[in-house]
Amino acid sequence: MVKGLYHYLREAWKKPDAKTLRERMVEWRKLNVFTKMDKPLRLDRARALGYKDKKGFVIIRVKIERGGHKRPRPTKGRRSKRMHTRKTLKMSYKWIAEQRVAKKFTNLEVLNSYMIGKDGINYFFEVICVDPSRPEIKNDNVINWITKPANTKRPQRGLTSAAKKSRGLRNKSPMSKVRPSVRAGKGRGK
Repeated sequence: MVKGLYHYLREAWKKPDAKTLRERMVEWRKLNVFTKMDKPLRLDRARALGYKDKKGFVIIRVKIERGGHKRPRPTKGRRSKRMHTRKTLKMSYKWIAEQRVAKKFTNLEVLNSYMIGKDGINYFFEVICVDPSRPEIKNDNVINWITKPANTKRPQRGLTSAAKKSRGLRNKSPMSKVRPSVRAGKGRGK
């Protein structure tokens, strides 16, 4: 059976060339946190997540710092159980990346994202954004759902794919306490 281009791109990204990727990440580290891209680096992944090479679609590479999240240490008295500074963050780095892009580029709506690399300091993601005000997007029956007012600020409201996964909405067992929301379940979710 003959395989297409996207199959080979997907296979190549399963074990990327370490030297090339390292050189790229050295360059990315020096650049700003947000970088607008002309084309996606992982074309197969971007296409699978809804990207089209037409006006209105924007790819943004974002750099997220890795590492633990700490609370400030209490200065007043606490019992030892409450003195801890460790903070378990329930959001994935991918969701954080999408939120930061949405906050920076307020005229765009986040469609989806994927990881392109990580080093000792940072995670690097490419976030697919859509400009809902463009006529090319409004006239496209596949993507024009994103122009509706109900789909604004998707990452902040936890509606992107990474956010739904992080919220625990992928498994629909009756035992899971995450529906309709963690807040509605008195914080017992996850």
